[in-house]
Formats: sequence, C-alpha cells, structure tokens
Amino acid sequence: MGPPFLRLRKLYAVVHPKIKYEAPPPISEDHRRHHHQQQHWLKKTNHNTDPNGWRCVDRCCWMIGYTCTVWWVALLLYGSLLHADVTPDQSPGSRLRREGLGPLHPVIMVPGIANGGLELWEGRPCSEGLFRKRIWGGNFAEIFKRPRCWLEHMSLDNETGLDPEGIRVRAVPGLVAADYFTPGYFVWAILIKNLARIGYEGKNMHMTAYDWRLSFQNTEVTVIPNFVYGSLKSKIELMVRSNGNKKVVVVPHSMGVLYFLHFLKWVEAPPPLGGGGGSQWCAKHIKAIMNISPTFLGVPKAVSGIFSAEAKDIAFARAMAPGILDSGILGLRALEHIMRVSQTWDSIISLLPKGGETIWGNLDWSPEQGYPCDPTKKRFLKSSLTDKFGLANSSDHGKLGLGAEETVHYGRIISFGKMASELPSSKLSMINYKDFPIDNPTQGRSSSEQVWTEYNEMNFDSIRTIVENKVYTTKTILDLFRSVAPKLMRRADAHFSHGIADDLDDPKYSHYKYWSNPLETK
Repeated sequence: MGPPFLRLRKLYAVVHPKIKYEAPPPISEDHRRHHHQQQHWLKKTNHNTDPNGWRCVDRCCWMIGYTCTVWWVALLLYGSLLHADVTPDQSPGSRLRREGLGPLHPVIMVPGIANGGLELWEGRPCSEGLFRKRIWGGNFAEIFKRPRCWLEHMSLDNETGLDPEGIRVRAVPGLVAADYFTPGYFVWAILIKNLARIGYEGKNMHMTAYDWRLSFQNTEVTVIPNFVYGSLKSKIELMVRSNGNKKVVVVPHSMGVLYFLHFLKWVEAPPPLGGGGGSQWCAKHIKAIMNISPTFLGVPKAVSGIFSAEAKDIAFARAMAPGILDSGILGLRALEHIMRVSQTWDSIISLLPKGGETIWGNLDWSPEQGYPCDPTKKRFLKSSLTDKFGLANSSDHGKLGLGAEETVHYGRIISFGKMASELPSSKLSMINYKDFPIDNPTQGRSSSEQVWTEYNEMNFDSIRTIVENKVYTTKTILDLFRSVAPKLMRRADAHFSHGIADDLDDPKYSHYKYWSNPLETK
C-alpha cells in the first residue's frame, strides 16, 4: 500500500461588494411635529401608569367590583342569619290564621267617594290612546300630559248629571279598583291582604265598582237599567249560594255607607224604581254591615267644597304649595277648573249636612256648645289659663282672661270673618236667598279666558250681598246654593234630601231621593 496521499482544498477568495451609503433625507417640519406629539402622549400616559402597569381606570374598576362583592356577601350572610331565626308575621290576618280562624262569611267592600278607579271607554279625539286606561286613580299622568282633555272627560253633563254625549267613563272592576289610590297610597289594600292571609280569595271577596261621580240612582241608568245595583244584587246572591248559603258581611267606607244604604232600599223596592227583591231580601242575604267612617249625617267640608272648591284637602294642598292652584300652571287656572268640574258631580251633594238646624245647630246654639271638640286643645287651654290667670278650677277652662266666655257658634257652618262667627245673632243682618235674582253675566265676567261656572250667571251686586250676610247655617246654606248654583241644586233636589221626616209612614218617603238619608227612611 502506498504512502498516504494528502489532498489540499482549494482556497477561494471572497470579495465583498462595496455598499454605497447615502445620507438620510432631511426630516420635514411636519414629521418632527408629529413625532413630538407622540412623545408627549407617551409621556402623559406613562405618568398615570405605575411600574406594574396599572392605570387609574383599572384601579377604580377593581375597587367597584371589590365593594359590590363584599356588599353581596354581607347581604347573603344577613339573609341567612335572618331566616335562621324567623319572627312570626304579626299582622292581624296572620295572627287570626294561627289561632285557627278561616273564611266564613263572604265579604263585600264598598269604596267611598274618589276611592274607586275610573277608566275611559269612549272619548273625544284628544283622548287618543286612552281606551280602557285609567283617568282617575293610578299615577294621574294624563293630568299633566293633557289637562284640559282630562277635565273635559271627568266632567258630567250639567243638565242630566250623566256623561256628556260621546264620552263613556266607567268604573274599574275587581279588587284593583280601590286597593291603591295612587302608587304607595293604599286604601283597601291592607284589608284585602289581611283577609287573604285568613284564607279569603276572589270567590268570597268582592269590591263593589261604581262611578262615584253620579247620583246613586243614576248609577242604574248609566248603560242599561239595573246596571250597577242589579249587578251587586246578583253578585251577593251568587256569593251566598256558592259559599254554602252563608250570608255576606258588607264593609262600606265613607260615602259608600250612603251608597249601600240607598241600595238596601232599592233592592227591596218594587220595579221599575227598585230591584224587586221583596221585603225579606236583606234578611236572607246580609249577615252584618260594618261601616268605616260613615257619613250618615253628612260632613261640613262638603259645603266649602261645593261653595268654593276649597275643601280640607284642597286647603291643605294650597298651604303646602301656595299660589300653585291660583296660577296659570299647565295653561289653566286650576282652582276654577276644580270648582267647575266638582259642581257637576252629583254625589258630592249626598255629603251635605243632613238634619238641618235640629242636628247641626242654628245661629246661637249647637249640640257641641260647651264641649271642646279637641281634647288636646282643651288640655292646652286649661294649662295655659291656669299659668296665666290662676284659673285652677276645671269649670273655668272655657273662659278667657277676665271671665269672658269663649264664644264658639258651631251652628254657623260658614262665617265670613272671625268677628261674624262670634257676634250674637241679634247683630247679624239676614236676607232671604230665595229672592235672589239669577242675573246674566256682566261683561267683565264673561271673558273667554275665564272658566265658566254657575257663579258667572250672577252679577257682582249679588255676590257682594252674599258676602255681606256673613253667616250661614245648614238650613240657609241650601237656600244659598239654590241661588248661586241653580242647575246643581235642581239635580240635587231630584236625587237627595237633607231634612228630617215628620212622619215616616207618609207615602212620599218611598221616593228614591229619601233612601240615602237615614233621617227620612225606615
């Protein structure tokens, strides 16, 4: 074998090409300005960023999430601890249920004036979109959206006392008609809730729905004869049959007491004015009547409500927000519109004081004479007089200062001024209101910008005469209303009576106008 052969690699020389470097182009002024803005933005962003990369927004989001989580866990723990030691419900219905009580007699509830909801079934073009929507009760949103349209649909015809032509307003049916007047303002909701806890439900609990604006007898001719009262009669008979022939218990409230009193006479009266139930119908179907705040003899605030639309509730609203009802808010003079609308509601007449001066007193006497109506005021007056004048005897609490008796004449249902309420009757000038003429409106009172009321048919001299008389009793106030509001009182005299019967056997007392007056009916 020959010697090793050494092979050598051929060496190559690598020649690199020459690269020609050129100077960069000059930076323009716009490019330099843009670069400066970018650097400024980065510097500003890095200023709000900590070394870990957290921004303020991130920290805020985490803080909110942490707070919500802690709050949710705390509520969860509180709820678990609360249910661990449950306190029994202490409402009357729950307590009665635990004592073993359950539903027995069916219950009929009768709401009072302005308690029941009203809904629109037919109206003017301005009421578009309100079909079967509440125009009374609920949130009263339509008052602010279209006040004039709302007032037009809430008013009744000044001649017939029914809905005007082309308008149909009906009562909302069912328990929802009067459970809440407005959201958060309960009327019957608490009673309904407690009855439900005992075990009552729709088959043995009923809310009487009626149009509280109408006179009681007119509720029968709203659509067809025997509409509301006839339905109530049939409902009571059905509830008695479907609950094991157990009679019903009726719970009326306020004006609903008078409404149901009228029903008791109607249901036994022969047709066509009555329901034809016979003289034993009430005894067969009604177990008991439990009145809540009854208005058998009327209420004095109805007088001021009709006379000037300033009943107690309106006066309270004016005290809370003075000037609102007198201003042109919502494009109308609110107080005048309230008076115009309320004077078409015949049901308000049923709340006028009944019994005349025999029950309510006259210019110099009243049943309350000598008896302080407010025990709190009595104690305050007694203590203040004892401290100031040294009157220690309880018999001296009705005297002021130097032995002068405090003169309060409760029989004067309306007095223009405090002095008129204290003057003896011998110093008061009285007039005969039946002689008042019904004048045509003067030019100054017939402006198209004013709201028409029946006062517009009186001139200023007649109004001045009324004010100058100063004092009115329950007898003279009716004569006054017949002078200043003749259309209202013509309807009132046809449907209501406010006197005392001389002889209940007189055939005239069988007329329906006497049925809602307990002093003129058997």
